[in-house]
Amino acid sequence: MLQMSAKSRKATQAQAETLAKKVEHFTKIEIECLIQTFNVLQAEQVGRGKASHGLDRWTFRGILQNIFGLTNAMMIDGVFRSFDKDGDGIINVEEWIEGLSVLLRGTLDEKIKHCFQVYDLNDDKVIAREEICHMLKQSLLKQPNEEDPDEAIKDVVEITMKRMDHDHDGLLSFKDFEKSVQKENLLLEAFGTCLPDPTSIEKFEHLVFQEQQEQGNNSYSCTPSTLS
Repeated sequence: MLQMSAKSRKATQAQAETLAKKVEHFTKIEIECLIQTFNVLQAEQVGRGKASHGLDRWTFRGILQNIFGLTNAMMIDGVFRSFDKDGDGIINVEEWIEGLSVLLRGTLDEKIKHCFQVYDLNDDKVIAREEICHMLKQSLLKQPNEEDPDEAIKDVVEITMKRMDHDHDGLLSFKDFEKSVQKENLLLEAFGTCLPDPTSIEKFEHLVFQEQQEQGNNSYSCTPSTLS
């Protein structure tokens, strides 16, 4: 649990007030809890001799694996890119809260944007056959006695392109992906799991948003636990 001085608490409240105007889906109190959790994770990271101005890939990977149950390294890297809006290789507190707002409570449209960004491996705004093939190789389990898994994956890629490539240009644009998912929601994570399941979300929120009502009034306090 992070011990906070009155000065630190006031600074966190002011920061939460600012972020609450930018970020949807969280209350101000919940944003305070997320800031405190971010600070705990950052302090642990600094204790390991790592970066001190945000969460690095190693820390973030631990959260995705241990709390959200994401194990595919390619998907984890993609989620990191989705959070890291400025592309500096570090997730700052605003990116942390904005990313979690989508991951935990995002609308379908927000999740479509997130998944597309994860699947766009080279960040060229389209998903190519080669990228789909690469992702499916990482995501699909090899079946016993399967002689040529690469051929099976190529077949899946071709079926997928016929189904999702609405403008028939051989690439999946964001519009192609969006239209496909809106028509059939199950295609949202077609190329790999990059969103937490409901149980993992509940686990995270229980750890971070342990709100304790104070003596019969309506104020709450956060008691964030370590996540990494």
